[in-house]
Amino acid sequence: MDTQRLILFVVFSFSLLLLWESWQNKDQAVPTTAPTEQTAIQPVGGVPTATPSLQSQQAPLSKGLSVGSRAIVETDVYRAEIDANGGDLRKLELLAYHPVDKSRPTFLLLEDDPAHPYVAQNGLLWGLPTHKDHFDLTPGVYKMRGDTLSIPMTWSNQATGLVVEKTYTFHRGSYEIELSQKISNGGATAVHLETYAQLVRNGKPPQGETRFMNAFTGPVVYTDEAKFQKIKFKSIDEGKAEFQKSAKDGWIGMLQHHFVAAWLPKNGAARSYYTDKLADDLYSVGYKQQHGTLDPGQTVTLTTALYAGPQVQKYLEAAAPGLQLARDYGWLTPLSAPMFWVLNKIHGFVGNWGWAIIIFTVLLKLVLYPLSASGYKGMAQMRSLAPRLQKMKETYGDDRQKLHQAMADLYKKEKVNPLGGCMPILLQIPVFIALYYVLIAAVEMRGAPWAGWITDLSAPDPFYVLPVLMGITSIIQVKLNPTPPDPMQAKIMMAMPIVFSVMFIFFASGLVLYWLVNNILSISQQWVMNKKYGGGNGGAKPAHAKK
Repeated sequence: MDTQRLILFVVFSFSLLLLWESWQNKDQAVPTTAPTEQTAIQPVGGVPTATPSLQSQQAPLSKGLSVGSRAIVETDVYRAEIDANGGDLRKLELLAYHPVDKSRPTFLLLEDDPAHPYVAQNGLLWGLPTHKDHFDLTPGVYKMRGDTLSIPMTWSNQATGLVVEKTYTFHRGSYEIELSQKISNGGATAVHLETYAQLVRNGKPPQGETRFMNAFTGPVVYTDEAKFQKIKFKSIDEGKAEFQKSAKDGWIGMLQHHFVAAWLPKNGAARSYYTDKLADDLYSVGYKQQHGTLDPGQTVTLTTALYAGPQVQKYLEAAAPGLQLARDYGWLTPLSAPMFWVLNKIHGFVGNWGWAIIIFTVLLKLVLYPLSASGYKGMAQMRSLAPRLQKMKETYGDDRQKLHQAMADLYKKEKVNPLGGCMPILLQIPVFIALYYVLIAAVEMRGAPWAGWITDLSAPDPFYVLPVLMGITSIIQVKLNPTPPDPMQAKIMMAMPIVFSVMFIFFASGLVLYWLVNNILSISQQWVMNKKYGGGNGGAKPAHAKK
């Protein structure tokens, strides 16, 4: 395999990766279908009760929900809105994170966005308040003064003597919101306790996400037995959503690029997980949990938690077992996770993610240098045999068996491994793809500046400087190799840098920065190797020429 064919193979492999991701994102799109009929949940005793979900609707979510008095919550990380109807979390603004347009804040939960509705709901069944019931809530702005901030609300039923006090508790510096429901039975009969919590949102990726971001948008479930399970909206549409539906541990949530919202019931108690299609492009995912019965005169407090925030490793690990997997690196997690650990350590020293990427790229190139050197040497050795191999092809013509035997004898005689040139470089491809996943998934790059015009490493270069420089360096790399004898192959080799430059215009600038630095280092390395192994024998004489 000569140099040109190897480069084409690498380019083709990376192109397949991008096409695969594009197809995956396209596959997540939700087809336009009529709303499905709601199914019923069968609680203990076989008495059917309505599914704890929203009614089918075509309008923005807020038009399908009753709007009541609101508690406006302001903490150091959130600005939230809680509605008295159901005690829903209707809006959740993440103060530290912004999209490319920094004049518009980032809402993880937002009820009234026609294109991306998203709310968090919870409640109790069996005659206790669901998310459709009204709570007494003191409206106003609640500002965090100390380390915690609690928002209480109350529901009561004079006929049954039942009282429920629901309280959201926010903690300083935390993206984990505690939810407690204190149930008092002042009536004459026991009441069955069954809680649920769910997230309701549409099936579209977040606004501004491109097809090259390799980011899954949709429901996720984690249990200790089945581990991390992603569920496509399309599977819910078709009634084919497969995941572990009952466990005594785990969590359920909604995943999107850089952020996750997940209900975290306490481990050790049996719960059932569910997904549901509520309307055209509107879905719910959640869990139900039974807590026995509450006798007359008794009071019990049931608690759960909601993580709603960025995919920052330390936050995810502290919130719940397995939640760190929400930072999804795909099948290359064993490579990507330690890569980010190193990158994060470098950032701790330099304090700038752009310079951290550059330093990491240099270190990675040094680590992979033995493989690269071996690859260049192997390719040089194969080039030295090229005239003799060509003569064999002319000699044996279409007799493939004799040709292959003659080539094998030549390789053995000259002690040359025909795969010695390509294998070391092919082994590096998973490393580069793993780093690609790291840079795409890193929420730390969001809004992080590098230098000059690059003010957000997670956004494309606004002036296309990095993609253009990357294209130029790619052309230089091609020029450092001999021109392929095949005119068509030569044209493809020269066109690839231009094609990739256009593609990289839409990539995050942090990823393009890595690729540019890698190109510059590769050019330097290739120049040195060409000087060292440029002689026809690749720095080593053929066996037949040795004395």
